[in-house]
Amino acid sequence: MRAVIQRVSEASVTVESKVVSKIYQGLLILIGIEEDDSEEDVQWLSGKISRLRIFADSEGIMNKSIQEINGEAIVVSQFTLHASTKKGNRPSYIKAARPETAIPLYESFVKQLEMDLEKKVGTGIFGADMKVSLLNDGPVTIIVDTKNKE
Repeated sequence: MRAVIQRVSEASVTVESKVVSKIYQGLLILIGIEEDDSEEDVQWLSGKISRLRIFADSEGIMNKSIQEINGEAIVVSQFTLHASTKKGNRPSYIKAARPETAIPLYESFVKQLEMDLEKKVGTGIFGADMKVSLLNDGPVTIIVDTKNKE
């Protein structure tokens, strides 16, 4: 699993002109799932994200997690995170999981993150044409990959 984590002041997901998720201070998480990802990846990634200390403490130092600030989260599935641009100019998405693999892992990740954060997590709609809007705070953007644990 690969995630792009963005610290946001606000974020929303719109599908067919309808806002399906909206948050204020927290994280917008774009998640890409590979065919060989598993529940182990779900557990590790959710734990890493929920404990990631990227929010400012009282001295302005990034020293607090989303849990500590009681922040919100939106998770959006994005298969393009596994694009390969090694050959030619048209990206290949061969490493991205097919829906029958990706959907259950995506749903499992959302449920695990909700348990870790002890609150509801917003989502997009898997496979839909989504419009994602965000106000990146910082900006702070971090990429995490479960294959190399960084």
